Amino acid sequence: MARSALTTDRRRMRGTGPAPTPGAAPHRAGPAAAGTGAPPPVTGRRRGLDRADVQGLVGSGYGRLPEAVFLGLQVDDGAAGRTLLADLLPLVTSMADDRTDRALNVALSHPGLARLGMPQTALAGFSLEFAGGMAAPTRSAFLGDVGEQAPATWAWGGPDNARVDLLLFLYARSAEELTAHRDSVRQRFPAAGVREVVALPTTPVSPRDHLGFADGISQPEVTGLHGRSERGVALGEFLLGYPNAYGRRTRRPLLPAADDPGRVLPPAPRADAPDSVDLGRNGSYLVVRTLAVDVEAFWGHVHRWAARTGLPAEQVAAKMIGRWPDGTSLTVSPDQPLGDEPVDNAFRYHRDGDAAGLGCPIAAHVRRANPRDSLDPRPGSDASVQVNDGHRLIRRGREYGPAPGTSDGTGPEGDRGLHFLCLNANLSRQFEFVQHTWLNNPAFAGLQGSPDPIAGHHPPDGDGVFPVPADPVRHRLLDLPRFVRLRGGGYFFLPGVRALHHLAADPAHQSSVRDGKDLP
Repeated sequence: MARSALTTDRRRMRGTGPAPTPGAAPHRAGPAAAGTGAPPPVTGRRRGLDRADVQGLVGSGYGRLPEAVFLGLQVDDGAAGRTLLADLLPLVTSMADDRTDRALNVALSHPGLARLGMPQTALAGFSLEFAGGMAAPTRSAFLGDVGEQAPATWAWGGPDNARVDLLLFLYARSAEELTAHRDSVRQRFPAAGVREVVALPTTPVSPRDHLGFADGISQPEVTGLHGRSERGVALGEFLLGYPNAYGRRTRRPLLPAADDPGRVLPPAPRADAPDSVDLGRNGSYLVVRTLAVDVEAFWGHVHRWAARTGLPAEQVAAKMIGRWPDGTSLTVSPDQPLGDEPVDNAFRYHRDGDAAGLGCPIAAHVRRANPRDSLDPRPGSDASVQVNDGHRLIRRGREYGPAPGTSDGTGPEGDRGLHFLCLNANLSRQFEFVQHTWLNNPAFAGLQGSPDPIAGHHPPDGDGVFPVPADPVRHRLLDLPRFVRLRGGGYFFLPGVRALHHLAADPAHQSSVRDGKDLP
């Protein structure tokens, strides 16, 4: 992949980072700098969401900060890793910090948590999917990450790549501000024990993705996430420590209260574990996947099928995506985009007369990723929507690479794409279910041989089919090629701010601690 997509460096020991860029805009101190100091001791159980304890990526994708870069670090020494984390804490942005020119969030892999000294009892509290990792053979097979997409082919996160223990997400208002932000963060890296192994640049936020379609329209409404009591998806579907769609708290790491003498962590509910503190509360699992997008192949396929079917090319593309390029749903307006009219995202497929997919095909990407009221039991009912709500994702991705049509062109490996990010509290029931059962499944909703045309697993012989219902005669787009290729990824945990403070502390007082130096 082109260097515009990612850069790797397995040799360079940080601590000799570049000097701040001359002329870069000075950082304006704001709530992020002042709001992430050592939190006061917990004095009781708190009702509602503590926004200052939730990293900002949960609340928004930082659209107001169009520039971003993601840095992957390997921790070879636990003490050095904790020192770095402590140095970064003043920069960490929470949901309460919404007026800054910069933002920083921190996520950790399961091996990364171990290297920082997390007790084995707490590590065992994470989900099996997170503990095993995305690149594990069982996980990659289940997700369809095989063949040309197998972890052995990845540019980062695979078995042949340097290990990513910490992933830092940096955002800024301008390119100059991002450069200064990145340099400031890199200068905090210790001279030994921690090294940067991958950098994932992004392109400035745009209203359209590389294929030319509006993106990020359909995000779940989450009850209580933004201080409102709206009826929506349960908060526990995305943040650990809260009731999920089934009224239960998802499994998460707990610690004996004696391991938190400073009372940094909130107490765990007595029903979960008496005399314990909740290390998982206000944290979320973060899925990261670098997806190279072959824009030329997509539009070449669209134009070939437009010539064969007599449909306009824009409509063929819209049928595959499930929306017009401006974001208008095909269920709302099947024949043409609505242009400047506000996007209607409150529609339902069955309730609004599109059960057969004559507007938005059943096989379309957005309909598979979020079926709304199309599921059993009783499609078209609120019960169907409730089933769907148990599989929602909060998406926070950023694109990389030059925009289509620039002088850079498209390289043979694909030099543009998407760093897909999504948040969920249950990797198995949310992200993995959506990828395996809805996107990859060629028999989704009664289809035959029809994986998702954009994000699904396509067999190497390219015999995928995309059916387009029509009256009186449907169209069948044959020999559907692969437009998206996985180039790297991993499962990470985005802790609450209090949990980050706990992880940065010296774990000498904790039992069953293994320092990173003793791990393979």
